[in-house]
Amino acid sequence: MATTAAALVWYLVIAGPQGGMVVLPSTFDKREQCTAAITEYQKQPTPAGWSVQCVPSASPFSDEGDAEEPSAQ
Repeated sequence: MATTAAALVWYLVIAGPQGGMVVLPSTFDKREQCTAAITEYQKQPTPAGWSVQCVPSASPFSDEGDAEEPSAQ
């Protein structure tokens, strides 16, 4: 059994007020690194309605293609 399954990659996701979502290309090895990036981001003026969060690689947001596979007929 490999113990590396517990290692997640964290993505910085910016969500817009109309429901749009941007996943930044940079990734973080630790959640702390991601939250530190959010802290830096929040020091800038942010448009109303936008939110920033850390999403782990195990999240459904990171693999968009998997959730939309057509079912076998």
